Amino acid sequence: MIALTLAQIAAAVGGDLRVAGEDTAETVVDGIVDTDSRTMTPGSIFVAKPGAETDGHRFVGAAVAAGAALAIVEHPVDVAVSQIVVPDAVAALGALAKEVVARVRAGGELRIVGITGSNGKTTTKNFLARILEGEGETVAPIKSFNNEVGAPVTMLRVTERTRFLVSEFGAAAPGSIAHLAGLVEPDIAVVLMVGMAHAGGFGGIEATAKAKAELVAAARVPGTAVLNVDDARVAAMRELAEQRGLRVVGFGQGPSADVRAHDIQVSASGTSCVIEVVGERLPLRLRVLGAHHVSNALAAIASAFVLGVAPADAIARLETVEIAERWRMQPLGNDRVRIINDAYNASPDSMAAALRTLAQITGPDERTVAVLGAMNELGESAGEEHDRIGLLAVRLNIQRIVVVGPEARRLYLAAVGEGSWNSEAVHLPDQDAAFEYLRTELRDGDRVLVKSSNSVGLRHLGDRLGELFS
Repeated sequence: MIALTLAQIAAAVGGDLRVAGEDTAETVVDGIVDTDSRTMTPGSIFVAKPGAETDGHRFVGAAVAAGAALAIVEHPVDVAVSQIVVPDAVAALGALAKEVVARVRAGGELRIVGITGSNGKTTTKNFLARILEGEGETVAPIKSFNNEVGAPVTMLRVTERTRFLVSEFGAAAPGSIAHLAGLVEPDIAVVLMVGMAHAGGFGGIEATAKAKAELVAAARVPGTAVLNVDDARVAAMRELAEQRGLRVVGFGQGPSADVRAHDIQVSASGTSCVIEVVGERLPLRLRVLGAHHVSNALAAIASAFVLGVAPADAIARLETVEIAERWRMQPLGNDRVRIINDAYNASPDSMAAALRTLAQITGPDERTVAVLGAMNELGESAGEEHDRIGLLAVRLNIQRIVVVGPEARRLYLAAVGEGSWNSEAVHLPDQDAAFEYLRTELRDGDRVLVKSSNSVGLRHLGDRLGELFS
């Protein structure tokens, strides 16, 4: 974080400053800001966030022992450290992020990109960060830090030297993206897609589209909206963008895209295509598996282009990315048995894309095995969407369908109903049972996809299988 006095921080968060020891209101703090006491280093700020399972106020002492110089709390704690008492610690975290970013931006160098979408946010963020790192100091989220805590924590990592801030915005509820994007007012608003992920929590896909459009509504003017023109709901956000005076740059495979992809080819070693940017055609070979990642690459290239990065430079840097992120189409195992661990999260769209990739990268003498768990947060559409994935797996001729957990049983029944009989589809109660089954069932030449929502935890099963066949 940039250097601020305790008084300046208290003013930014609207809190009551209570100094301790030799500190004064003019004592300067410039360390990291986090809600996790384990990340504290000398000079850090610990934000004591109450939680459903524990309370951050219990860890103020541990944070101070690790070096924290200031605690932002909702009530005073009996620890020898300066404290700022606020009504809401999470709101204070956001307010501090807004102040810090505004101060850095006033210097004139910082450019901010905000990314949202039902799928692909983290991959696109990583792609764009890799491109921009070649231009100057870039701050981007660790993992999927995209909520009311993770997004501000990332924002607070900017310094006077930072040229680019890449923010990823998830939506816990209507208004979430508006709030998070409003903290920084991105110069570039990137909307990737509107899908069924989390649709249950929003009341349907149209409500999800409205939530994603909050990013376009929050973008800085003048600025740019980078929109996926292959997705009709995203493409429709052009009207809002133009009404607000934003430039619109479209990406996709269709003829209306400003940044287009042609001739997409998927193999076990990666994904290749030809990228066209304002008439210039350049080859791209991603090491990341799956045709669906081409759209994420297009979004990153388009955003970088708006920021003045030459497409050839952007493509060269993208080609150095080996995996999108841990547990996202992550190749494990060995040449005999390849494991694709894509179980960080799952929606109907990402599940379908992963299954198609499995079918595309498996040779005629190899066998496809899909290890699938439940897709969560689909609301009333859950049954129908699990049916659809079970049918798709059979129609793609996935030769072994291993369904794990009671919540995914309907996927199994749909596969059986579509014709996956005689142990071609099996249903197992939990990860341990699935591991025991797979370690005797898998054989040389198998190509194995592991996919589920994060809360189901099949990513750990994918890791175990990767170690087994390493």
